Parts: sequence; structure tokens; C-alpha cells
Amino acid sequence: MAVERSNLFSMMKLSIKGLIQSSLSLGRTLDSDYPPLQQFFVVLEQCLKHGLKVKKSFINQNKSIWGPLELVQKLCPDSTDITTSARDLPGIKTGLGRARAWLHLALMQKKLSDYLKALLDHKYLLVEFYDPGALMMGEEGTVIGGMLVGLNVIDANLCIKGEDLDSQVGVIDFSLYLKDPMTTETTKDDTKMTAILDQKHYIEELNRHLSCSVSDLQAKMDSIEKTNGKLIEELTAATDRINSLREEQETLRHENETIVQSNQKKEEVTLEDSAVELETYRQTRQGLDEMYSVVWKQYQEEKRIRQELERELELQIGLKQEMEMAMRLLEKDTHEKQDTLQALRQQLDQVKTLNLQMFHKTQDCEREAQRKQEEEGQLEEKINQMKTTIKEMEQRCVCTGRCDPLPYLPRLGLESDLCSEKEQRQAIQRALQREQDNSTELRTQLQQIQGLHTELQDVRQEKQQLQQTCQEQETALQEMGLHLSQSKLKMEDFKEVNKALKGQAWLKDDEATQCKQCQKEFSIARRKHHCRNCGDIYCNSCSTNELALPSYPRPVRVCDICHSLLLQRSISSS
Repeated sequence: MAVERSNLFSMMKLSIKGLIQSSLSLGRTLDSDYPPLQQFFVVLEQCLKHGLKVKKSFINQNKSIWGPLELVQKLCPDSTDITTSARDLPGIKTGLGRARAWLHLALMQKKLSDYLKALLDHKYLLVEFYDPGALMMGEEGTVIGGMLVGLNVIDANLCIKGEDLDSQVGVIDFSLYLKDPMTTETTKDDTKMTAILDQKHYIEELNRHLSCSVSDLQAKMDSIEKTNGKLIEELTAATDRINSLREEQETLRHENETIVQSNQKKEEVTLEDSAVELETYRQTRQGLDEMYSVVWKQYQEEKRIRQELERELELQIGLKQEMEMAMRLLEKDTHEKQDTLQALRQQLDQVKTLNLQMFHKTQDCEREAQRKQEEEGQLEEKINQMKTTIKEMEQRCVCTGRCDPLPYLPRLGLESDLCSEKEQRQAIQRALQREQDNSTELRTQLQQIQGLHTELQDVRQEKQQLQQTCQEQETALQEMGLHLSQSKLKMEDFKEVNKALKGQAWLKDDEATQCKQCQKEFSIARRKHHCRNCGDIYCNSCSTNELALPSYPRPVRVCDICHSLLLQRSISSS
């Protein structure tokens, strides 16, 4: 690897020297077809590839110089344009092609030496890409960066878009550097002046570059001196701070000793307090056990009452369902009765109209019958008169029949009148019989109307009875609803009692070190008190209220939060 590095270094010197000499002798702008320029890029590529690490992936092994060249963008902001141009070229797909394009563009900018020098100044960045024995990691790389400064005198115009930079094979042509010494001696005198001029330009460019580096080193020295002065000031301040910290350490040591003594005294006091609290805890534990037995008995009694109330509630629910079914049937029956009442009212209106018509007809018939009776009486009177006259005439005829035959003629006239009167009488009797038949029919219809009227009265009475029963059932339903609401309220009270007995956990004294409401620490002066509703531990100032709970026969201690909640609940229930 060392032999290869020295050979590449020698070839790089020859290629740079030959490129500068040939370009100065040519005296024009170089293009991409110029052979010395092509060989320069090939040798530079081989130098950059020397000692390059292989990056392994799932598909293949990648070995490209594009990675280290891409770092120049971070070190030199001026190289951003050529880096983006090389990355975004449409015809280039590989990293090697992008690296070749970047080298072409840097040479055209005349900043190839500056970019490589900036990269070689930060060799810790190249450790990721090169082995320790690589050309770029050694002193040869720094020398090559200095030699590349001479290329700034070359003007190059290279076309990158049309070339296939991905598939080019870089082979070093040694024939350009192996020349016949006889030919070189003949041309040596001719090119002596041009070589001197080239060396002059090279030395001027190198001098300019060295002056720039000297100014940079001077600026760095100034900054280092400033930082050194600041460090000296900080060192003096740090020594002063260390002395003050030592004094503080001594004071803190004395304070620590005093604190240890006070803590020992406090520990003795707390041991005495804990003994007292243990005794009080035992007494409260005994009282709580007795209270728990009483509460358990009350819970069993409340559980029995709750089961009885649940059974009664089930019975009430069954009665309510039956009453709802009866109400539906009654509503259906009342709807049917209302329909029948409406039909009977219509029939009653029709009967009333018929009755009124029959009443008028009966009055007319009675008047007609009275008139006919009067006429009949008059006719009877006439008949009686005629009978008397006939009898008188017969008597006269008997008396005078033998002597006087002439009065027979008036007798015949009277008989004809009598026959006509009889016919009229018979016609009047027939009309009277018809009127009597009509009156009997009207009487039968009147009796039917009276029967319908009695039926209507019965229906009205039945309707009133149904309305009374409906009202009674509504009142009964209201009473049942009131009873059900009261039973529900009782059930809710029992549920709350059961929840208070089961759900609330009685907090232990060891688990509470501070009041749940005011968050103050407990001590001998600030004692612990249990809330009989929620079971949490509070101080005396946060649990001064007392209320009668369902699980206790007398008013007991509750916290302020439970006191306000229970008061609101009692107000809302009342």
C-alpha cells in the first residue's frame, strides 16, 4: 500500500507538471478532449480512491469517492452550487459519475485546490471514508493540495452534459510521460523561455496562496492570544471561587454538626410522640371495632328492609302494569260507549223530528176528527129530524092514504135525500175509521219514542257511572304513583346507605401524613380525625361539622366537603 501511495504521488506530480507545461505552450482554453487533462482527472481519481473504505449493503458493495467530496459543501459554502449541479445532473446515476462532474466543475471555477485543502485540513472527517494508510490521510495529500494551486492559471471549458461519466474507465497512459531524451534536448532550448514564464506564474500563484495562509495564521494567533487572556482571567476567578467555596464548606460543616444534634433531639421527641400516638391508635382501633359491629348489625337490618322493599316494589310494579292494562281497556270501552252515545244521539234527533211531525199530524187529525164529529152530530140531528118528519108523514099517509094519493111524490124525494145522507154518513164513518187507525199508529210510534227516551236515560246513567269509575281509577293511579315515588326515594336512601357502608374505604392512620383538604402535616398539636362519611383523614379545623348519617344512630364527625354535599342532597330531596 505504501508503494502504491508513492507511485500515485509521483504520477500526480508528473501529470500536474505536464498539464501546466502543455497548456501554457498551447496558449488557449482547454476542453474535455485534451489528453493531458484527461490523464490528470484519471490520476486524481486514482489518488482519491486510494485507501477508500468499502461500504457494504444488502445488495452489493459500494466504493465511491462522492462521499468525501460531498463534505466540501459543509466546509466551503462556495461549493454549494457545483455540488447541487453535480447531484441534479439528469444523465448521471452513480456516485462516481457525480464525483467526476464535481471535479470538472471545480477545475473550471479554479478553486479545486482550495476545496481539497479545506477537506484535508479536517482529516477527522475523512476517517469515516479512508483507511489510516490512504494517500489522502498522509502528508502526500497535503502536498498534492499545494501543487493543485498551479492549476489556477489554466482556463478550461468542459462540457459535462453530453458525456457518459458513469461508465468511463480510467486508465493511466504512461506514454505521455516516457519521452526520448534526444528529442527532449532538441526541444529544450525552444521551450526554455516558456518554462521560465510558467515557473514565474506558478511561483506568483504560490506566493499569493502563501500570503493568504500567513494572514489566516496571523488572525488565528490573535484569536488564540485573546482566548488565552480570557482563560487567565477565568483561572484567577476560579481560584477565588475555590477559596470562597472552601470557606463555605467550613461553615456548612459546622452547620451540619448543629443540625445533626438538633435532629437527634427531634428524633427522641418523635419517638415519645409515636408511643403516645400508638396508644391512641389502639384506643381508637378498639372503638372502631365496636362501631363496626354496630354498623354490621345495622347493615344486616337495612339489607333485610331493602329486600322487603324490593319485593314490595315488584308487587307495586305488577299492580301498576295491571292498572295500565285496565286503563287501556277502560279507554277502549269509553271510546266504544262514546261512539254508541253519538249514534244514539243521532237516532234521538231523528226520533225527535219524527215525533214533532207525528205530533203535528195528530193535532191536525184531532181537529179533523172533531170537525167530522161535529158534522156527524149535525147529520144525526138532521137524520133525527128527518125520521120524525118521516114518521109524521107516514102517520099522515096512513090517515089519508085511502083518500089522497098525491103526497107520495114528496115522500119519494125525502127517501132519496135520506139515501144520500146515509151515503155521506158512511163516507164520514170510513174517514173517521181511517183517522182512528192513523191515531193508533201515532200512539204506537209515541210509545216507541218513549221507550227510546228511557233507553237514552239508562245510557246516560251508565255513562255517569263509567265516568265515576274512571275518576276513581285515576285517583287510585295517582295514589299508586305517589306511593311508588316514595318507595323509589326510600330505595335511593337505602342505596346511598349501602354505598356508604360498602364503597367508602376506611383509610388507615399510617397511610395519611397530611390533611386531605388543607395539605398540612400531622403532628402532636394537629391530630388525625376520620370522616365518618368518606373514611378519609382530616385535621380538626377541616372536620368540625357533625351530621346524622343513616349508618349511625347519632350525629357524628364529617369533613367540610361531605357536610356541604349532604346538606345539598337533603335540601334537594326535601
